[in-house]
Amino acid sequence: MPVRTEPAPSLDDSHAASLEGTVLAEGVVADSRPVSFAVRMVSGAIDGLVQSAVFFILLWALWAFVAASQGNFDGDAASILIIVFTVLALVAVPAGVETMTRGRSLGKLVMGIRVVRDDGGPVRFRHCLVRALTGVFELWFTFGSVATVVAFFNSKGKRIGDLLAGTYAIRVRGARIATLRLQVPPDLAMWASHSDMRPLPDSVALAARQFLSRAGQFTPDARMRLAQQIAASLEPYVAPGPPAGTHPEAFIAAVLATRMERDLARATAQEHMAVQRREQLSRLPFGIIDAPK
Repeated sequence: MPVRTEPAPSLDDSHAASLEGTVLAEGVVADSRPVSFAVRMVSGAIDGLVQSAVFFILLWALWAFVAASQGNFDGDAASILIIVFTVLALVAVPAGVETMTRGRSLGKLVMGIRVVRDDGGPVRFRHCLVRALTGVFELWFTFGSVATVVAFFNSKGKRIGDLLAGTYAIRVRGARIATLRLQVPPDLAMWASHSDMRPLPDSVALAARQFLSRAGQFTPDARMRLAQQIAASLEPYVAPGPPAGTHPEAFIAAVLATRMERDLARATAQEHMAVQRREQLSRLPFGIIDAPK
């Protein structure tokens, strides 16, 4: 299978950034383990307090405005504003915050978690809107009882809003960092030893390393798609390209391992030259032997 079978976006800083976790191409989160039920409960409680505070602040502002109008404010208009404020506090604000922060509300920020799609990708507005609309029923009308029961019996801690939106919560702070041993695949050793590989941008190298360390956590389709995207982002820095039929993951491993070996050899040579230079500078002229201290 060719390394690059379809155009793929470059993994620049906007696509491979560190958001208190590692993100791969198109904002796909690498560490995609679901969080515990208890963590989600605490996060939801914090978010509920924040939404309640927003709602009561809006009501207080409305009450102050009505009082200042000295009876000139229409009661029907006040009722309409209360409905609008309710929609803002319970739907618009949480959906907007999660959309702008890619799945992080205040409660999730405190607990170090984020909501992502089922495939590990970042949530969009439609996902956040479905979660917020469903939350009006399962969180507010039932005082969180429905969400608690559903999340408790779901293996990923999903509530109804997550089931409908296709999302779940993952941990992005304090996650265990997997180690990775890089090695050039034997069938690419000859090609790698004669190829010219330019230094990789930090974002590209980081995305490639994190993908290899967690490749087993993805579904086969997502794994192949990500491998093709990352391999395509590495191709501009390698000449000549890999042999025809090279698997994308093998190509990624070969590039990273070769770059690591060459960087290590270059650093060792530079250190050796620095030691020699220090010895030359400290040596006495005309071959005079320095007396032992």
